[in-house]
Amino acid sequence: MAGLNFGFRLITVLLVTGNVLQCIAVLPPYLPILQQGNAERGDIIESYFHLGMNYKEILLLIGLTHGFYLSMRQLKRILKSCGFGRRINRSDLQKVSRCIEMELRGSGSTIGYRQMTQRLSWVYGLCVDKVTVRNLLKILDPEGVEARSKHRLLRRQYKTEGPNYLWHIDGYDKLKPFGFCIHGGIDGYSRRIMWLEVGPSNNDPFIVAQYFIDCVRQIGGTPRLIRADNGTENVNIAAVQRFFQREENSFLYGKSCANQRIEAWWGTLRKGCIDWWIRLFKDMRDSGMFCDADVIQCECLKFCFMQVLRDELYKFAEQWNLHRMRPSTNVESPSGRPDILYFLPEINGARNLITVVSLDNVEIAEQRCCNRPPETGCTDEFCELASVIMQEKNIEMPKTAEDAVILYSVLTDEILKTAIDNYYLYATTNHFGTVLDWISYT
Repeated sequence: MAGLNFGFRLITVLLVTGNVLQCIAVLPPYLPILQQGNAERGDIIESYFHLGMNYKEILLLIGLTHGFYLSMRQLKRILKSCGFGRRINRSDLQKVSRCIEMELRGSGSTIGYRQMTQRLSWVYGLCVDKVTVRNLLKILDPEGVEARSKHRLLRRQYKTEGPNYLWHIDGYDKLKPFGFCIHGGIDGYSRRIMWLEVGPSNNDPFIVAQYFIDCVRQIGGTPRLIRADNGTENVNIAAVQRFFQREENSFLYGKSCANQRIEAWWGTLRKGCIDWWIRLFKDMRDSGMFCDADVIQCECLKFCFMQVLRDELYKFAEQWNLHRMRPSTNVESPSGRPDILYFLPEINGARNLITVVSLDNVEIAEQRCCNRPPETGCTDEFCELASVIMQEKNIEMPKTAEDAVILYSVLTDEILKTAIDNYYLYATTNHFGTVLDWISYT
């Protein structure tokens, strides 16, 4: 009977909203199989299955997005014929343990067993249940399990009308002392992360506006309202938003502490990712490997770690958008996956409130109010110098934090060696007093 009721609701939603969703739903770029118009039905179902979607979510997505209308029985039969099942074909326990150990050496050491289970499925393609992951974490990381179990969080009541009604934006400064400035935006209804970027500054209004414009171009529109604090970095976004909406009150200023959606999510980012990076950079500083008063070392740090950190932030945001939020005491905040709540709001009786923006207006705003920062956050001169050293040493750009540490060590040693050699060569002519004077001058 439950299956019949769901099938009836699905058909109703398809008939009423199918055409609308086809127009406004822009699938995220980290679902490549779903962007292929000629993909086979089985491949699409497999893609959703490996993302951790349940049967009802798969039926809704393939129906509303791809035009494949199946019954629950048909879907189960297809998955069974392909050998897919959550309770069968469990991954080897030793392999699961090795992957958990790899995650514990990085930012995965700060997440709980639920997020770890999803990461194992999404990143490593493993089939494992939450109970197994929880037991393995108790064995492999007992101190981390105990620390996470003591955390309690009280949440405020929050209400919004649907996706793209209100976005919350803010900068995150915990890594700013090391040269990494994070900025993000979150949809108030679905809690979907709209963007999560890192660059040399989150106080430059032109750079921050570029993040916003990139998101608008991706989803094809802008929200009814944007909420931000009183920082000067938001003036360009405010101007662009009012230009798109033709409404002065479409951008709201207020105290940072009252911007609750994004402020609360920074805590999630801190626990699940940033804490590990803070410890890494502090260890480098405490060991004497890095000095935040040395301009050259600061440039080296940004050059080596910027893209690695950016990739990890992207992965963390993607994982968040695909994870399932549990029901809360706030009845106005629906439970479910942020991506599902954002792209298919009709399931919960809401509607997408996006304001479509023409590509011409997007380009006008980008030309006048935006500036794309360098990928490494460094000057062109330093990038050229670092590239020469990397070519001589036959070193590629790092893809992991460990590789970035090695590259940082090589670059700082080579630049310091070059500076010392040049000092002894030119000190007499230029009358530099010490090696440090020469390095500061260069």
